[in-house]
Amino acid sequence: MLEGYLTQVATESALAEEPAAVSARLRSVFSAGAGRRATVLGLLIGKVLEDRERWPTDAIVYASRFGETRALSAFLDTFPHPSPTLFQTSVHPSAVQQVMIERRRPVPEYFPLAGGPDLAARALVTAFACPAEAVILCGGDERGSWMAEAGVASDQGFAFAALLRRSAGPAPLARLRLTPAEGPAAGGLAFPDWFALLHGRRAFGGPVSPDWRLELEWLRPAGP
Repeated sequence: MLEGYLTQVATESALAEEPAAVSARLRSVFSAGAGRRATVLGLLIGKVLEDRERWPTDAIVYASRFGETRALSAFLDTFPHPSPTLFQTSVHPSAVQQVMIERRRPVPEYFPLAGGPDLAARALVTAFACPAEAVILCGGDERGSWMAEAGVASDQGFAFAALLRRSAGPAPLARLRLTPAEGPAAGGLAFPDWFALLHGRRAFGGPVSPDWRLELEWLRPAGP
């Protein structure tokens, strides 16, 4: 069994919000120049990690199903005369790297994960496997354009950050337990549903993948 505690949780819901509105609303979480260059997902991750003093960066596990698809789709829209400028924006650092680079915060251990039906479970197992005492588990997706209709981008925007510690500390928010499934389990926990658990502070007990079962118990209301 793997057991730990969430001592901080922050979420940002932009489910049906237009990306331009997200950018206008959240650009101030970066400096002026970095805010103009940041992707929509970078802004969402920057918002959940906004209170930088509360987030130790010994280790970060970052998960996203699709990453920065809007920058990629904008570049693809320029074909058959591809734009060199939009190519540059389509291959920039990931959302959490944008945040840490802009804030000049080194990260000794960084584990990026992408895609797959068991992304939430893989992110949790990876966070538990980190030797650091405090691990930031963060991630999200940005709302895609035509790529969402093709099934290769998200149809909603969201981001989350949770600080996972091995010990409870003085006032933990939630307790997490991961246990191996006894035989292949049916179903699992989709990545947006993991966000919904954190965003709504909802308890959970059930399979998160064919191999793992999760128990999430909230111990107190989230603080400021």
